[in-house]
Amino acid sequence: MASDKERDVNVDRFRIKPGKQVSLADYDPEECAPFRDRSEADGLLEQEMEQLTAWQERLYAERRWSLLLVFQGMDGSGKDSIVKHVLRGLHPFATQAVAFKQPSSEDLDHDFLWRCVRFLPERGRIGIFNRSYYEEVLIVRVDPRVLAGQRLPSRLVSKKIWSERFEDINHFEQFQARNGTAIRKFYLNVSKDEQRRRFIERIDDPAKNWKFSLEDVEKRKQWTKYRKAYEDMLSATSTAHAPWYVVPADRKWFTRIVVARVVRETLAALDPKFPKLSSEQQAELAVARKELEK
Repeated sequence: MASDKERDVNVDRFRIKPGKQVSLADYDPEECAPFRDRSEADGLLEQEMEQLTAWQERLYAERRWSLLLVFQGMDGSGKDSIVKHVLRGLHPFATQAVAFKQPSSEDLDHDFLWRCVRFLPERGRIGIFNRSYYEEVLIVRVDPRVLAGQRLPSRLVSKKIWSERFEDINHFEQFQARNGTAIRKFYLNVSKDEQRRRFIERIDDPAKNWKFSLEDVEKRKQWTKYRKAYEDMLSATSTAHAPWYVVPADRKWFTRIVVARVVRETLAALDPKFPKLSSEQQAELAVARKELEK
């Protein structure tokens, strides 16, 4: 069995540095280094989850920081799987997950950040966004009909709207970071071939039929446009306080390890601590113990 050093996963190589112009062609969706196959990583996810859970307990007890995890990716990239498998060991009272679907009429009567702001994690909690406000510079950009349905004043819909939204998002995330919400964002980088295989699996497996929609096939026809929108988004909105990670997504077992490692390292960097009791509180505990011992 490989040593811990040989099994170490350097997740920094997936992190987008601020100001970098991203080309997704530079990222291999099948990468799983330093492993050759899943067997060499056996038990590693469980180790990460054990440490992650311990840090989450401190985060919840201290109630000063919160952590927001944002997951974006093409249909079939594994967003649901990540939420289900990687975060399954977290304390449910300290975790809140939201899957954002098509905006409601009420959502459209507000600014594009409104529906997500309502679900930001409270102090001490980990919030998970399965899709997010980033849809506003992705599907809204690729499909003009969606933008038209947002009922914006026509004079505000200019050629600068996407750069303006990038700017708004960066300011919003900086504001959250300055108020104690750490943000980590993950683009699950699935290949077109692997997406096709997963779509066919959804069609062939009755238990997964509900996951498939003809709209998925229509979006697949616009693969190039979506990739360009993602590249622009990643380039413009990966910052020091809210970085993007381009995570290889063709091998789900490796995707889970990378995400768990990033979350665990983020919590460790926040270094939350269990609250220390005052001398008066410690005295109260001593009194309570004596009562219980009677």
